[in-house]
Amino acid sequence: MNLASLKEIRPILEKNGFNFSKGLGQNFLINESIPKKIAQLCPSSKSSLAIEIGTGVGCLTKELAFRNKKVVAVELDKRLLPVLSETLAEFDNIRIINDDILKVDLKAVIEEEGFKDVFVCGNLPYYITTPIVMKIFESRLPLKSVVIMVQKEVAERFLAPPGTKNYGAITAAISYYAKAAGSFSVSAGNFFPKPNVDSAVVRFDLIRPPVPVKDETLFFRVLRAAFLMRRKTLANNLQTAFSLPKNDVVSMLVSLGYSSSVRGEELGISDFARISDVIASFLKP
Repeated sequence: MNLASLKEIRPILEKNGFNFSKGLGQNFLINESIPKKIAQLCPSSKSSLAIEIGTGVGCLTKELAFRNKKVVAVELDKRLLPVLSETLAEFDNIRIINDDILKVDLKAVIEEEGFKDVFVCGNLPYYITTPIVMKIFESRLPLKSVVIMVQKEVAERFLAPPGTKNYGAITAAISYYAKAAGSFSVSAGNFFPKPNVDSAVVRFDLIRPPVPVKDETLFFRVLRAAFLMRRKTLANNLQTAFSLPKNDVVSMLVSLGYSSSVRGEELGISDFARISDVIASFLKP
């Protein structure tokens, strides 16, 4: 069965009384080459566990099941469960968890399944992309990679290099945990219903360990502060965020080799690590 064919899938959806939900951001792939291409971008093997976020009718789930030992798919919409029982009936290596991905303890799931080679893959709902992405990284899951489909402009922000207009706090935060390792675009015409925007698939390989910093909590405070007001210099933003004397902040930046007028969007993750480590000494009682 071609799970990306509306002609083949529509009767199953209608039989089970399924209607697309705008509130859940449901847009299903209707080009069978796309889930194959996504699965090929994943670090799959016959000893791997794939954790999928959002199944749709199972077209990507199917490709992941072919290429991996086990697939654990988290799907919020319970109306899709009877649909999936038909579309994925041929597989015995798929487990469906009917829950909100933001509420699922993925670390417990991985421990329960007992795999060492694990990756996350999925077509993320656009309205909660960032919370899902940050939950995955901040949870420190034992993952090899994260392969996700997101809105194209969001992918551009995720991948933007320092000094470009799309580079921001989320870009820097992701680069603390992972490095981009591949991407491709997916036009809106590959979905039904057709969304108003194009999409992109991005692969991130996790860094182990993340970029070293003395105080991770402080590091992320510095990161958020750096992009607090993009039109202001980094010195001004740090002064505001940490209530430090402006002269001290400027002297600190200059001593590290930065211009007194440098802005947050000009710096990379290693720069923020150096700055946060020095700020730590300013904040000691």
